[in-house]
Order: sequence, then C-alpha cells, then structure tokens
Amino acid sequence: MAIALKLSDELIDLTKPYAVAEHRSVPKQIEYWARLGKTAEDNPELPIQFIKNTLLAIAEIDAKQFTEYSPVNNAR
Repeated sequence: MAIALKLSDELIDLTKPYAVAEHRSVPKQIEYWARLGKTAEDNPELPIQFIKNTLLAIAEIDAKQFTEYSPVNNAR
C-alpha cells in the first residue's frame, strides 16, 4: 500500500546525490535507508556493511540473479 508523505526539503536535498549515485529515485533511496535503518536497529550487533551486503544478496535472490555456491576442492 502506497501512501503520500510530507518530507522536509532538507531530507530530499540530502537524498538526491545518493539516489543518483545508486541509480535510484529519491523515494526508493529513502525506502532503502528506512529498510537499512530498521534492519540495523533489529540487529545492533551486526556491522552496517554486513547488513548492506545481506540486503543486496536477498535482492539478487529475489531477482534470480545468483549462482549456487560450489566449493572448490584445492586439496591434493
């Protein structure tokens, strides 16, 4: 369900360069930050980069852009 929100001009201006750099719209960038922040609050023991990588991995799985892991046997 989408709802309209009134956000400050300051937040919108802060978001714009990040949205451009990440190829997201401003609303999608704010959604990403919200999801990242909620996950960080739910898991305070995890480093933020681990959380970012996990969210990316989930998105890749959802988009079916992954390959199964197969360990390489280097033992001789």
